[in-house]
Amino acid sequence: MTNTQGEMKVVIVVMTGNMLLDFAGPSDVFTNANKCLQSLDSNNGYQVLIVAPTADRKVIADTGVEIFCPYCAMDITMPIDTLIICGNDFRDTSVSALVPFYKWLSAVNATNTRRIASVCGGAFALAKAGLLDGKNATTHWDLGEKLKKNYPLVNVNANHFFTNDGNIYTSAGVSSGIDLSLAMVEEDFGKDIAIKVARKLVFYLSRPGFQTQFGNLLPVYESENIAQKIRPWLNNHLHESLEVSRMADHLNMSTRNFTRVFHKETGMPPAKFIEKLRVEAARKLLEDTDVPLERIAEQCGFGNLVSMRRTFLRHLMTTPSDYRRNFRTALKDAGIEDLLIHPAIEAINTV
Repeated sequence: MTNTQGEMKVVIVVMTGNMLLDFAGPSDVFTNANKCLQSLDSNNGYQVLIVAPTADRKVIADTGVEIFCPYCAMDITMPIDTLIICGNDFRDTSVSALVPFYKWLSAVNATNTRRIASVCGGAFALAKAGLLDGKNATTHWDLGEKLKKNYPLVNVNANHFFTNDGNIYTSAGVSSGIDLSLAMVEEDFGKDIAIKVARKLVFYLSRPGFQTQFGNLLPVYESENIAQKIRPWLNNHLHESLEVSRMADHLNMSTRNFTRVFHKETGMPPAKFIEKLRVEAARKLLEDTDVPLERIAEQCGFGNLVSMRRTFLRHLMTTPSDYRRNFRTALKDAGIEDLLIHPAIEAINTV
């Protein structure tokens, strides 16, 4: 475990319940960076250590694959150059076994570790250890609300692929760990080496950390939440003008009371909720149909394409045409979409 000359120690902690790419992606980035540096006769590089958070050194991935790591985290003594916590296990059965790990993790700080990072649910481990208190952080878009609720001292922005606040780096789900690792390689050895690594992995270097994740803009609310009660009605009337008074009338509430309750239960005003709902509806049509952009803008209540484009840029940091190009359903490309009757097409045809 001794560092050779010029090597920076990268410790990748593999949490149970992760996707394989959560840790395999970053590991491949740093390992291939070593190969690129060796081809230039450089003595610099990384010492990559894959470790488990438990003393038995065994990790079970989401796929059921059992991984036996060479070390457990508690075997690793500081200093560490880069520590990355990959994925997480939210099952209660693992809590007692992880007590030594969290004690070890709590001792990690800026003095003994240059960079502290997470991939996907790994942000929860950093938060539990108090490392994210008062820090800006991201995680998988589907876990953002849970991270906010469980750790209110963390400034969560689940839109970004990755972000850093001081020596704390956090990334979103799965492939975002590769984005973050490439950014770290670029930070250490420059853009040319990072580009070479990206090419070896057949991966884009150009996805910036601030580019938004394409997760759901709206969370799934509980059945008694006012948003959940009115959402089906709103979905059927998105192409119409939706004044707050009309929404309130639908639930037999006064406009003032409806606005107050809605904001309290959703954390946003009704107008913002409707705007996000329209983007969600438009995204589905862009992914699954050939409906022209202008028609989608009308049916989802944007009024015109200019307005829809402006709204997409604000929420998703991409245009409707680029979104369709990147997320078009594979069924369409396979030429078998006509075999399916998609609800999104039916909804437009019946309006």
